[in-house]
Amino acid sequence: MTDADRPGAEPDDIAAKRAADADREAVAERLRVAASEGRIELWELDDRLGRAYRAKTYGDLEILVADLPVQTLVLRTTTPNIKQAGRWTVPPRITAESTTGWITIDFTQASCAYREVTVEVITRTGWIQLILPDGWAARVGPLSTYTGHISNRAAQTADPGAPTVVVTGHPLFGSIKIRQRPRRR
Repeated sequence: MTDADRPGAEPDDIAAKRAADADREAVAERLRVAASEGRIELWELDDRLGRAYRAKTYGDLEILVADLPVQTLVLRTTTPNIKQAGRWTVPPRITAESTTGWITIDFTQASCAYREVTVEVITRTGWIQLILPDGWAARVGPLSTYTGHISNRAAQTADPGAPTVVVTGHPLFGSIKIRQRPRRR
C-alpha cells in the first residue's frame, strides 16, 4: 500500500483511508511470502498477521510491510510460451520479457489489492498479451519502441475501486496487445 498505488492522493490522506478485506489479505500474503523467504521470523509472522487482520486503515497495513522489498513478478521467455492465468494474486509490479515466444497475462480471475499495477514489457521479436476483466483499465505509459506494435483495446478509465494497469517498457520489434474480457457471471 504505497502512495504510488493510488495516484492523485496525498500521502496523509492515503494512510487514513479505510482498508478493505482484499487489502488486508494482500498484506497477509506478502507477510507469508516474506516468512517463507526467511525475511521475518515465524513469531514475527504471527504477530504481523494478527495486526494485519485487525488493521483499519492503509497506514495500519503499510507499517507491517514497510521493511520488506516490493514484490515483482518476472515472466521471461526465449522460445516457449508462458501463460499467467487462473486464480493468482497480482503484485504491484510485473516484468514481462519475450525474445521470440508469447507471454499471456490473464487478469480475469486474479485477485488484486492495488489501484495501480505497473507492467514493464520488453520484446525483441516476441509478443505479449494482457487480458483484463470488465471494470479494469489500461494506460500505456512511457515506452521506447523501434518498430514494435502496441494495441490497447481496454477501457481507459477503471470502475471505482478497480485497478488500472500501466504498461511501460521497450517493445523493440515485437507486439503488445491489451484487451478486455468480461467476467463470467
